[in-house]
Amino acid sequence: MQFIPDDLDAYVVKHSQDEPELLKQLNRETYQKVLIPRMLSGHYQGRFLSMISKLVQPKTILEIGTYTGYSALCMAEGMTSDGSLHTIDINEELYDFQRKYFDRSEYGNQIFQYVGNAQEIIADLDMSFDLVFIDADKENYSNYFHLVIDKLNSGGVILSDNVLWSGKVIESIDPNDNDTKGLVAYNKLLKEDNRIETIVLPIRDGLTISRKK
Repeated sequence: MQFIPDDLDAYVVKHSQDEPELLKQLNRETYQKVLIPRMLSGHYQGRFLSMISKLVQPKTILEIGTYTGYSALCMAEGMTSDGSLHTIDINEELYDFQRKYFDRSEYGNQIFQYVGNAQEIIADLDMSFDLVFIDADKENYSNYFHLVIDKLNSGGVILSDNVLWSGKVIESIDPNDNDTKGLVAYNKLLKEDNRIETIVLPIRDGLTISRKK
């Protein structure tokens, strides 16, 4: 979903930082070989994730929803030299695809992959985080938040993708649409939880920045 005209959107992308060559290759191969390639963060949102990470300078990053690894590599650009990024995905078939690009980057030995149920994996992670990116199954966004908020360091940031869900969050909701219901509940939770301060940005399909006080 685009929130500005296509020609203006093209201007915005053209005048933002160029997409790194490795990520261009990852983008291209995702579209060639992987189902639902629109799930990829892509050039513009990827540069946004990179910029936020560079501003936060996280030592530890948690990503919920790896897909083909594009967003993980973007966020890795901002982590400290001794930092680590922990990324979770339920699809084991993408593990080797992700690893190939992680190892081709300069951050390969700092990126750790987990395959399985994210709620169970997060509960077992005995560490705290400076930056969290939530981009997995939408109906569980609130559950992910409750699992990570106490593991998030003071001043840490949670980034949440797809929070506008192609505008469905302001439309009448089909009773069987658990994703939209989950996102509506999640957006309300972020607004009302007094442990964080939140701003929703109309970037691509909606991206929320929440900072822990």
